[in-house]
Amino acid sequence: MFSDTLSILAILCLNIVISEWLCQKPFFQHVGTGLMVIILTAIVANLGIIPASTPATPLYDGIFAYIAPLSIFLMLLNVNLSSLKKAGKPMLTMFLIGSFATMIGALVAMWLVSGKSHIGEMFYAIGGMYTGTYIGGSINFNAVALHYGVSQQGSLFSAATVADNIITALWVIATLALPQILNKKFPRKALMEVTEETQAETHHYTSDIESVRPFDLAFLIAISLVGIQLSTWLSSQIPQIPTILWLTTIALVLAQIPAVNRLKGHKLLGLLGVYLFLAVIGAYCDVPALLKDGALAIVLLVFVTILVTVHGLIIYGLGALFKQDWDIVSIASQANVGGSASAMALSRSLNRTDLTLPGILVGALGNATGTYWGILIAEILRNSGWF
Repeated sequence: MFSDTLSILAILCLNIVISEWLCQKPFFQHVGTGLMVIILTAIVANLGIIPASTPATPLYDGIFAYIAPLSIFLMLLNVNLSSLKKAGKPMLTMFLIGSFATMIGALVAMWLVSGKSHIGEMFYAIGGMYTGTYIGGSINFNAVALHYGVSQQGSLFSAATVADNIITALWVIATLALPQILNKKFPRKALMEVTEETQAETHHYTSDIESVRPFDLAFLIAISLVGIQLSTWLSSQIPQIPTILWLTTIALVLAQIPAVNRLKGHKLLGLLGVYLFLAVIGAYCDVPALLKDGALAIVLLVFVTILVTVHGLIIYGLGALFKQDWDIVSIASQANVGGSASAMALSRSLNRTDLTLPGILVGALGNATGTYWGILIAEILRNSGWF
């Protein structure tokens, strides 16, 4: 197994190269690079070529901590704010439905697995952790774990993390595949009208062909790093507003400046960051680590599977009832389960760049609110005798 940072990074990048190449072939062209990166890296990690979730490697943490927000910042620099007028309300509605579905799923799943008997005395905290993470991403998972002290219980926290990583990776695959399947059987009209103007905007936003100067790249990286640093500082000064909201706001303000918007390279740099993020999600799909934790890990995996299944049935079921755009349903669900970066990656993989900004913004809303809802569900579980 390769364990040094440079070798692991080289393999992740090689997986992206292979995925891009494969997706140009007729058999794989409908899979999409994002999905292929997850699958390929999951295979490589579970074969032991690179680390999965255990043993941990600082590179994966670094990609989540720095590359993911950097890619969000870069991709936002070319976002047209008018997309909110066409997709804001439907996206927000489906995201709130997804949040409600997650809370219902946590309660149903904990009841079905008899949480107190099979998970232990901290079952209520586990329910709150998964509620938080499947409303607004892993930041809420860790926040709830820290609040209840689960992060200090190594085996429990480790098993919970591995189960979360596996189901998150599988749900990325599901939300990539479901819109394509559902659109064939139950076609929905895309929310954004396909006019010559919007086609030109989409091509401009998604085109991978750019004439890039060192000036552009250096300036983009500089302002992105400053934006991340500034958003972190602002969040420390005003903790009620999470870092991701500050980061999004700063990027959007800069995106409205023509000199910044015209810079070349942010699409390619941002997309590379997205693929690295998805590769780590694939690497975290660590089946041996889950099995090593025995019965507890299996119970947690069953619990999370039920939770996400209930979430999916509710959000896609109500999406069908409301005749909603399947892409919006999927991106809203992914914003719940995976957060802003996953929502952005999914919108790019579905070729719905008009939904990139709404997906990121509802993901940011999940970052802001997931911990509160997670603690609420944890307290309901702790104070109820039903579980």
